[in-house]
Parts: sequence; C-alpha cells; structure tokens
Amino acid sequence: FPPEVPALPSFKLHKFVSDIILKHQIEYRTGVIYTTNRRLWEWDLNFKKYLSKIGAIGIDMETATIFITGYANQIARGALLLVSDLPMFPDGIKTTESDAMVTKKYVDLHLSIGIEAMTEIGIKGEQIKHFTF
Repeated sequence: FPPEVPALPSFKLHKFVSDIILKHQIEYRTGVIYTTNRRLWEWDLNFKKYLSKIGAIGIDMETATIFITGYANQIARGALLLVSDLPMFPDGIKTTESDAMVTKKYVDLHLSIGIEAMTEIGIKGEQIKHFTF
C-alpha cells in the first residue's frame, strides 16, 4: 500500500469545532479516518484487513489534498466530515435513498457548524506552537 502522509490535524481546530457541535447538543465521534483516492477499495479484502489493522473507522476520498498541502506549508488543518456510508459493514453501503436522507437531514446543519466554528476561530483564535519534524 502507498506510504501514509501524516494528517496531524490542529487541536485548536478540533476544539473549536467540537465546542460548536456540543453547543448544538449533537453527538459526534472521533477516530482514525484513512484518506485515499483509491476507487472500489470495498472489494479488496487485503486492503480491508489493512484498514482494520490500523483501526480505521472510515474512509475519506476528498480531503487528502487539504491535508498534504497544509502539512507541506505548515498550515493548520482539520476536517469536519459528514459520514454518509459505512462500507466496512454489510448494511452500510450508500444507496440513492440513504444519500438523499443524509443530504436532507444533515448537510445544512453540517455547513452551519463549520461556518460557525471558523467564525469563532477568526474571532478568538490563539497561536499554538506545533513541533516540526
């Protein structure tokens, strides 16, 4: 498998986003998300075993560019992911119906939380020093 790129998300971003989510009394989860541009990975049993081995709870195919660019340019980065399917589980594969439900129920709220968190960061943000490797 290709070498992983460290995501190293900013704690400050996580804190602001989690505070907003809790303010809205919404349950959320954190965990390891594997970011890849690999298509049809669901059918590769060896890759799925690898994902289980590293403890990945989800797959993201959209934010790799944000993380690698932020890492290379020392820009704080994070992602508020809206999980729309759980393909590691037999009943978790996205369908047209489940996608429509997630879109209708969560997309506007998800965007609102992201905008609210970024506004708070702009107002209250503080400098946090990160180690350089």
